[in-house]
Amino acid sequence: MSRILEKVRQDQARQDIPAFRPGDTVRVHVRLKEGEGEKERVQPFEGVVVSRRGHLSGATFTVRRVSFGIGVERIFPVNSPMISSIEILQAGRVRRSKLYYLRQLKGKAARIRRAAQPAETAAETVEKS
Repeated sequence: MSRILEKVRQDQARQDIPAFRPGDTVRVHVRLKEGEGEKERVQPFEGVVVSRRGHLSGATFTVRRVSFGIGVERIFPVNSPMISSIEILQAGRVRRSKLYYLRQLKGKAARIRRAAQPAETAAETVEKS
């Protein structure tokens, strides 16, 4: 019985979501309803992925950004039709899976180290220049 449920959950999961981890800076394009009509617009929400939880159809991730000096966190279901796309802007290098400690940090202290580029992509950039 659990194999059948697992197969149904895999079929419901979106395939266009990129592989991202906590510490990565992402831009989530969210669909919003405009007024009472049928109008719909896309609004980007850019920030650092603080956590990821769950798997397959029940997976969610939390994105944090600082807007006008106030920290704003938003939780997104990974398979939500509300999300039109997710872009990974910068890969971060962290040693935790939940970055809740960022809530107490401000300014430059809240920065995350960049992840090192893989050797193949670094060699390709050298060859191009």
